[in-house]
Amino acid sequence: MTTRPMSDVELAGQPAAYWTGVAYEALIAYTRARQAEKGYTQPQFWLLRNLSANDLSPDGRGMTLAELRDAMGSYIRPEDDLTVEAEALLERGWLAWDTENRLCLTEEGEQARVDLARNAPAIRAALHEGIDDQDYVTTVKVLQRLIRNAGGTVS
Repeated sequence: MTTRPMSDVELAGQPAAYWTGVAYEALIAYTRARQAEKGYTQPQFWLLRNLSANDLSPDGRGMTLAELRDAMGSYIRPEDDLTVEAEALLERGWLAWDTENRLCLTEEGEQARVDLARNAPAIRAALHEGIDDQDYVTTVKVLQRLIRNAGGTVS
């Protein structure tokens, strides 16, 4: 069965929540598949980023799993098990436990974070193919307005 393209008038009447949900799932699936091809998961990368003083961590101090879950609360998915993901990074030597039961980034983990971050531009380029930067900016601004109109906050 073929679906005919919708007119602009039909598209204007489409529910934003439906399309943002479809886009979110597709973008996450694509990103996670590319990361898996490189041998890591998105939650593992987030753990490294949140523990790095050169990235998201304000001070480079270790964090408990509960603190990490809180820090990632706006983007961690329900199916993501940070305990399992952290164990994999501990086995690789990228994380270590400190004496206060906090996870800390090792030197190897910091280097891995830097190396893994190099994959992001290729993922972004593939996802943005055929999309002009100005169109992308307009789309983000429209999404931000929808969020504000719905009573949400844009950070």
